[in-house]
Amino acid sequence: MTIAKEGPTKSNPPRRRHDEVLEAAARVFHEKGYESTSIQDIAEAVGILKGSLYYYIRSKEDLLYEIIKAVHEDALANIRFVDEMEGDPLQKMRAFVTTHLVFNAENLTRMGVFFHDFRSLSGERRATIVEARDVYDELVRRLIREGQKENVICPDIDPKSVSFAIMGSLNWIYQWYKPEGRLSANTIAEEFADLVVAALACTPAAHQPGHRSAVGVLHG
Repeated sequence: MTIAKEGPTKSNPPRRRHDEVLEAAARVFHEKGYESTSIQDIAEAVGILKGSLYYYIRSKEDLLYEIIKAVHEDALANIRFVDEMEGDPLQKMRAFVTTHLVFNAENLTRMGVFFHDFRSLSGERRATIVEARDVYDELVRRLIREGQKENVICPDIDPKSVSFAIMGSLNWIYQWYKPEGRLSANTIAEEFADLVVAALACTPAAHQPGHRSAVGVLHG
């Protein structure tokens, strides 16, 4: 492998090189897993000597934390957008589903690193990420509760369990979505949003206790 020129230069400033290190580390973590990745692996992916890598980082865990923290900060901007937008809870739920799914699809590598490797972080760092992750669940639960109060979401729904189902389906896209596939991320996002909103929607005129459980029942 060709070894790139060591250290920062005018054409390759430290910030840019640091970002390149993060991108390379994310790719290698995603391919090999954090525990199986060595500093040597990352240095080779960047194209510098192992010793030179420490000019840009302090430890392998620092890289993992920076990758996960950055992707969460980017995703939380979507949460703030949905939270502040005008609309009823179902409209906000649709906006959240489409925005979050497209974000996941556009960040498959970083999201894969998070879901596979965030438990490798030390205690305090892991707690920080879990706290940030819980913001998503809480938004979905709050929208369901608000929708129930406003009589646009079925009162039979349990906000906690249904929020797990919604978030699980949105987050799992990193396992199967292919950017070169038949459907675009935007198309898939709209389909997921249709599914979620249709599953939640209910009005007092249409509601009968337990009516959701009567759909698709097998007989005999």
